[in-house]
Amino acid sequence: MAQIVVDDVYKLFGPRPHEALALARAGRSKDEILRRTGHTLAVAGVSLAIEKGEIFVIMGLSGSGKSTLLRCLNRLVEPTAGRILLDGEDVTALPPRALLQLRRERFAMVFQHFALLPHRTVLGNVEYGLEVRGVDARRRRQRALEALETVGLAQWADSYPGELSGGMRQRVGLARALATDADILLMDEAFSALDPLIRREMQDELLQLQAELQRTIVFITHDLSEALKLGDRIAIMRDGRVVQVDTPEGVLARPADDYVASFTEDVDRSKVFTARTVMRRPETVRESDGPRVALRKMEELQLSSVFVVDRERRLRGLVTADDALEAARRGERTLAAVVRRDVPTCSPETTLRDLIPVIARSPWPVAVVDERGRLVGLVARVQVLAGMAGEVAVNPPEGSGEPAQAHGRDDGASTAGGRSQSADGGAGQTREGGDVSVAGGDR
Repeated sequence: MAQIVVDDVYKLFGPRPHEALALARAGRSKDEILRRTGHTLAVAGVSLAIEKGEIFVIMGLSGSGKSTLLRCLNRLVEPTAGRILLDGEDVTALPPRALLQLRRERFAMVFQHFALLPHRTVLGNVEYGLEVRGVDARRRRQRALEALETVGLAQWADSYPGELSGGMRQRVGLARALATDADILLMDEAFSALDPLIRREMQDELLQLQAELQRTIVFITHDLSEALKLGDRIAIMRDGRVVQVDTPEGVLARPADDYVASFTEDVDRSKVFTARTVMRRPETVRESDGPRVALRKMEELQLSSVFVVDRERRLRGLVTADDALEAARRGERTLAAVVRRDVPTCSPETTLRDLIPVIARSPWPVAVVDERGRLVGLVARVQVLAGMAGEVAVNPPEGSGEPAQAHGRDDGASTAGGRSQSADGGAGQTREGGDVSVAGGDR
């Protein structure tokens, strides 16, 4: 079950919001509702499910309703209609005392303009949330120092906010949120006031912290590049409504409408698309299968190479048709003597940007391996180029039933699926080699 569920939430600003609610539910535009009722439609029928431990980014232009929606989650802004569920509990139904406790214990906020108290030291600012909660002085000091250590500011504990740079002040704000041990961080344009270089550093730091702490983070931004870098999923808002919820790759590959597509026009896809996006399922053999088995598979599938794996599907290397043919002629019974061990590899999360120099140096596809060394896919040069151009369909989840595609040598003569095809468009030619033959037209 999702940790946070937003269920058909509306927010209208004005003296009689419930009178204007009917127009919003009828799908009337923000401008029409303002003209007819004098009320501002900020959030319009939003439904979302946010999973525990994910960075969920809500983005949109100014006035899209993203910050209002964020504040509805902990009822700093009261929704006009709809429900907010936290671990199945209806936050919108909580009485004031229970709501206050929920805010103190479950939610922490990081603001765009730091919101630090200038008369308090850095340590005093980080302690503040714990102090309000009533935590004793010794424990809150220890927790605050630990949080400052986490963000690299322990040596600045006795300084004041005015003595710090913008990036350092934002780290103090982040440390204050971490010190409370709240499992949900609400970050409202947290890095927007920072210089570009410091902003990138803070983004990297947040990702590193998330890898260690695994908090649920709801992050607001108007910057698509930031959303793509940080988000496990992204919700794009326009005039109070959510127009698309998807992964970063999905937003680029499947924009829901022209509005979303306009955001993605100038995005460097090589920084977002990964090996997982473009990889294909490889054909494999085992070392013990022998050269004749490898040659038969390559001939049947019109390939010039196959990857070699062990019984647990861990990558052992690659064997070419020529090498397997020579091994068969010598009477070799296994592939051990002809397996090429220097196969280029990457992880499923390697970006296309990082794959480009790897694949440029190799005549073979890049093997995609998981953290246990198991072969999970391959990436050929043509797939990287397609991904760079945006002409790529995001791979379906495992178990979707879509057919696998094989691979051949990555010299530009193979099709995207890896089938052999000669440079002039004809099928690969077969040449004889004793009592075996091999499809070699894609070498």
